[in-house]
Amino acid sequence: MARCELCEREVDALTAHHLTPRQKTKRKRLEAGPTIIICWACHRQIHSLFDNTQLARELNSSQKLMDEPRMAAFLAWVKQQSPARRIRVRGKRQ
Repeated sequence: MARCELCEREVDALTAHHLTPRQKTKRKRLEAGPTIIICWACHRQIHSLFDNTQLARELNSSQKLMDEPRMAAFLAWVKQQSPARRIRVRGKRQ
């Protein structure tokens, strides 16, 4: 079991989330940049709410992600969910 850096739940599997999306660095041959280690539910929620441009410009740190109102509401809810539960994400990019 490992702890998600965003929701702080203990889950079986984690994934790396690039704080600056690879799409924004790979084409320019830049370094990939820092990552955070998060659960799949948080990762899917991030990409369902925000496009890569917004992630690169405005939400490029774990604190900025946690402070964003829609993500903060999701985190407050998901923290109460069982780590074994498959979380359905909902969101609309703005």
